[in-house]
Amino acid sequence: MISSETHFPCSTPRQPQGRKYLGGRINPNEIQPNPTVVDLIENTFLAYNAGRIREACHLLACKILIEDVTVGMSLAGALTPAGLGISAIIPLIKAGFVDWIVSTGANLYHDAHFGIGLPLHQGSPFYDDVALHDEGLVRIYDVVFEYDVLLSTDTFFREIISLPEFQRTMSTAEFHHLCGKYIAERERVLGIGTRSILSAAYQADVPVYTSSPGDSSIGMNVAAKAMLGNKLQFDVSADVNETAAIVFDTKRKGGRSAVLIFGGGSPKNFMLQTEPQIQEVLGLEEEGHDYFIQVTDARPDTGGLSGATPAEAVSWGKIDPTQLSDTVVVYSDTTIAMPLMASYALSIVQPRQHSRLFKRRAELMANLRRAAYGEKK
Repeated sequence: MISSETHFPCSTPRQPQGRKYLGGRINPNEIQPNPTVVDLIENTFLAYNAGRIREACHLLACKILIEDVTVGMSLAGALTPAGLGISAIIPLIKAGFVDWIVSTGANLYHDAHFGIGLPLHQGSPFYDDVALHDEGLVRIYDVVFEYDVLLSTDTFFREIISLPEFQRTMSTAEFHHLCGKYIAERERVLGIGTRSILSAAYQADVPVYTSSPGDSSIGMNVAAKAMLGNKLQFDVSADVNETAAIVFDTKRKGGRSAVLIFGGGSPKNFMLQTEPQIQEVLGLEEEGHDYFIQVTDARPDTGGLSGATPAEAVSWGKIDPTQLSDTVVVYSDTTIAMPLMASYALSIVQPRQHSRLFKRRAELMANLRRAAYGEKK
């Protein structure tokens, strides 16, 4: 519920001509006890990176989370060990605010700990790591857990990928959908509710891709089983084409494409390269993604993809040049920005109908193939 003191951002009046550089007056109210997240952001996040978080919340709530926008989310950095999967990403999936995902394999591996009932603990970045090693403990900055958590999760993945339905070549979306089914069943048996992104994505038919499937403990376990004759292989070409087909379909039907980028790295590029795949490689006319929000701590001047701005992405065809005003870069830690953005969106936007893109992959691929190569149905 938004207080009467809070101005709803989607109704912001246009500035008079000649005064376009003067935004809302910086005249905040005093912070009162127990403000809502929406109140706090609207009334106190007025400048600097707090201002960018507020802009990202406005763009998300007012333009992205409407019915004709397909929303892709990329995840890089150790987000799930900090609990962001449960606290923020799963509620967004349940609300229909995420249509497809590209994630590092590591995020999905550590996400699985929660779904199969294994504990992670708060700790300190200043622990003695030699002492932790001697006690069989593992540290991710200030997250600490027993080494057996890794071993138990490895065992879980090796057991399910030994099942008959995994004995084939498949896209990472298919693989994660199957994994989500078994994690959801484990959650049911344990009576813990939905605690895994993969479980939530399975239930909502949200396709989840990994741009580097061998670069995580999941991929390591797949590789280990391959030495024993396991037939599971990842079709990375299917991943490239399926993600491009998702974007192509929504744009050709008159919809718009939005990307929510948390961190950078390979998932960011894999999500954005859908447009060069459509335009540069397949030769189809297209203008780029319509909406762009990134939360990053990476600088643009080092030349790395993680810090590359949406303006730079225009030169690659990744972002529609006419839509640069609908892009926001928040220079912040994702563990700070994501919960705020999720809470803001969930507070003021009604849930959307799930697009269930996973079930539509064959249809979307056929449409892309036909547009690129003229093949008939």
